[in-house]
Amino acid sequence: MSNTGAPLEVIAASLRRERERVGLSLSELAKRAGIAKSTLSQLEAANGNPSVETLWALGVALGVPFARLVDPPAPRVRVIRAGEGPAIYSEKAHYTATLLASCPPGARRDIYVLHLEPGAARESEPHMAGTVEHVVVGAGRVLAGLREEPVELGPGDYLMYPGDLPHTAQALEPGTTVVLVSEHI
Repeated sequence: MSNTGAPLEVIAASLRRERERVGLSLSELAKRAGIAKSTLSQLEAANGNPSVETLWALGVALGVPFARLVDPPAPRVRVIRAGEGPAIYSEKAHYTATLLASCPPGARRDIYVLHLEPGAARESEPHMAGTVEHVVVGAGRVLAGLREEPVELGPGDYLMYPGDLPHTAQALEPGTTVVLVSEHI
């Protein structure tokens, strides 16, 4: 059996929301996804143990990205520590996918690798309205995020914050590397 790692309540609410949005009955969605109606009914009741394959089939049948079924509504600032997050396991391979952030429609993303050394913080002024920044620490430790409420992060940690507000990044250890994704809507 698989274990999604995503809260079943999030999956259940997402499945109901998306099924109702497209106007499908439980029977019709189950048929289109190639799964049993009882399986879908259990998932919408926040029971069961969905696999990547089941959720992927449901996403395809609903015409939505996989992420929309497992990603809870995002708060203004989001931190995911290494080893946390909605991990989805495969039944067919030694494979785990952890969704850090889904891309909203119409967005553009720029990806950077940052190499930081201890010293003065990099203070950034607000970028264009609607900009969101995503940070994943590869090595070292960094203090990053909104200038008035930065978060200390270590290897594998993820942080999301509004890039259209003043923000900062400061290495706390030598050899700190960070992947920064700047999302523009």
